Amino acid sequence: MAHNEADRAPTAGSEHPPPTDGDARKSTGADGKATPTVARLIDVAQLAGVAKGTASRVLSGDPTLVTREETRERVLRAASALAYRPHPLARALARRSAQAIALLAPSLGNPAFAPVIRAAQRRAHELGYVLMTAEDPDDQLADDAFARLVQEGRIDGLIIASARPDHRLVDVLERSAAMLPHVFLYREVPGSDANVRLDIRAPAALAADHLTGLGHRAIAHVGGPVGNLLWAEHAAAFQARAESHGAVVSIERVAFAEPSGEEAMRRLLGARPELTAVYTSSLLQAIGVLFALGSEGRAVPSDVSVLAYDDLPLAGYLVPPLSTVAVPVEKLGAAAVDAIISRLRGEPPRDVEVDCEPHIVVRSSTTNAPGYGR
Repeated sequence: MAHNEADRAPTAGSEHPPPTDGDARKSTGADGKATPTVARLIDVAQLAGVAKGTASRVLSGDPTLVTREETRERVLRAASALAYRPHPLARALARRSAQAIALLAPSLGNPAFAPVIRAAQRRAHELGYVLMTAEDPDDQLADDAFARLVQEGRIDGLIIASARPDHRLVDVLERSAAMLPHVFLYREVPGSDANVRLDIRAPAALAADHLTGLGHRAIAHVGGPVGNLLWAEHAAAFQARAESHGAVVSIERVAFAEPSGEEAMRRLLGARPELTAVYTSSLLQAIGVLFALGSEGRAVPSDVSVLAYDDLPLAGYLVPPLSTVAVPVEKLGAAAVDAIISRLRGEPPRDVEVDCEPHIVVRSSTTNAPGYGR
């Protein structure tokens, strides 16, 4: 097991003998007599031969500290020998809660995330916390700023909903000495025991059933970003279910944005002009798909049916109105806050899967495949 550098034995020039009760710091008063002084944390660290931070974490009982038992004993003996008592104000400040939780969203411009944020805000308020929401642009300066916010303890807990697979903040959290309570939302980090998710397989299967039930066998799927395990699972579930009904499925995995949906649809049409249906992983992708189909002279739904994951009011105002797979995304926001609060109360981390009961909202963008049922 790797140990903290402060655990290393002191060098010959700096080694301290084992502390005894007679080692308490003393000063000389005006009358020449030795009088005890108040011990400081640095005094304990020096006497124990460890770093000040290590002494602080040992004395506070930090459960995340990885150190030798012999090091812990040295620190405790030194504190006892010096009659060290933590300064009451410093102890209060160290234990102070910011009463704030941060939610790192992939894009504040994505309307699909608004219900999640609103539900998280309501739940945080009910529990006496403020929810701060920040956008996660693909920008190193933004990464650095947010990493400093985490490291400086400005927040009590963090909900990471970023879709970026190799986010720098994940590494910061893993290496942080004071592991900030956090959960992952709409993404999967294997082994973290901190994933809050819907059963993403259920809406994927329902989407496949809807399209194949209309007779579609040449189907495309515009999936979520490459590298995101949750959306890889979603795409695989859709493909497996559709193929079980005899369909041939082509998949493009792209960002949750209109231009990405448009570009993916153009590539799919170029490779398979016989496509009669497409299922997207977001409303924004679907808007780009509709634009690409229109510009290519494909009518929706008579030539190509379009179905999107997640139902929002905007879907009913598109041309044509968009059929969707409605899922209870509001539950995710509340569940993520509950998971953070349970960590703050000292409970161990655990993955949470929110019950999912999706249903199809049929509008005008899906219909029978050409020639089917006639």
